[in-house]
Amino acid sequence: MAELSLAYRQLVQQARALLSGERHVIANAANLSALLFQELADLNWAGFYFLEDDELVVGPFQGRPACVRIPLGKGVCGTAAQTGDTQRVEDVHAFPGHIACDPASRSEIVVPLIVDGAVLGVLDIDSPRPARFSAEDQAGIEALARVYLDSLSG
Repeated sequence: MAELSLAYRQLVQQARALLSGERHVIANAANLSALLFQELADLNWAGFYFLEDDELVVGPFQGRPACVRIPLGKGVCGTAAQTGDTQRVEDVHAFPGHIACDPASRSEIVVPLIVDGAVLGVLDIDSPRPARFSAEDQAGIEALARVYLDSLSG
């Protein structure tokens, strides 16, 4: 894994402190969503979708109202959940099958949340700015997703 920038190292420390001692899936998702939305610039949505059967169901988030259900394999979130790979999209309008929950979104990063080889859900972050998310952001957001997953196991 690439070395995290100072800003992301500090954000990871904040997230660890915020989630420390709590194992509740929803409570920790709510607090991490709020932290990301407050601390990362140029976002219009930050939150979680959790896998139920063959679709992702919206969980805690910050931002405008969101799509409630996303089929596995559809859109950026469904693709991340199906492939198990982070999706970093510079222009969501160019992504095949993009689901426009908020028409203001222009770029997106979605990190799958994987526990014991199974997808629990995804961490989804949107921006109104095209190409908002860099490789540095990807490394940092993936590290934050790991902090979330680690919090669930105590």
